Amino acid sequence: MKPGVNRYFLAIIPPTELEQRIYGLKEFVKEHYNSKAALRSPAHITLHMPFIWKEAKESRLIHKLAQATKTDSFLLSLNGFAAFPHRSIYIKNEFSQPLIDFQKALAQTCKTELNLFNATHNRGYHPHTTIAFRDLKKEVFPQAWEHFKTQEFKAEFIVNSFWLLKHDGKQWHAHFEFRFQGS
Repeated sequence: MKPGVNRYFLAIIPPTELEQRIYGLKEFVKEHYNSKAALRSPAHITLHMPFIWKEAKESRLIHKLAQATKTDSFLLSLNGFAAFPHRSIYIKNEFSQPLIDFQKALAQTCKTELNLFNATHNRGYHPHTTIAFRDLKKEVFPQAWEHFKTQEFKAEFIVNSFWLLKHDGKQWHAHFEFRFQGS
């Protein structure tokens, strides 16, 4: 990475108790299936894929993102596990129109105000919370998926903010929270 630039992304981070519960699942995956990449970020639901931004202009980024907070809180339900075969295992979100609407509005703000494009989500937004990916070996995936596919996982929480996450060269950190104005 060039000096003076950093990687960022936007996400919803669940409340601490739920985040710790999900972290425990990531630790289980590391211990039993030797996949630790998901441990490099807090438990989250991605709203905007990682992007590069000049650190000297970080205050502008924060200022423009704050414009996307004119929304009300909403309930988000997590229910069970799913997979992108041979690559990722994740906790499923139940369908949430408020989440879809918020993500779409946030992506539009990023595009028009910051010239940031969310290329991966051009194929459709599929919100989820990853517990295993990238370094989960293809030959280990069936065993890991066999374990999780019948496991129950249920949780609900109120979404009343989103986060700017920042990479330190090794892992992602929650950097700045944007609280919804309707909360």
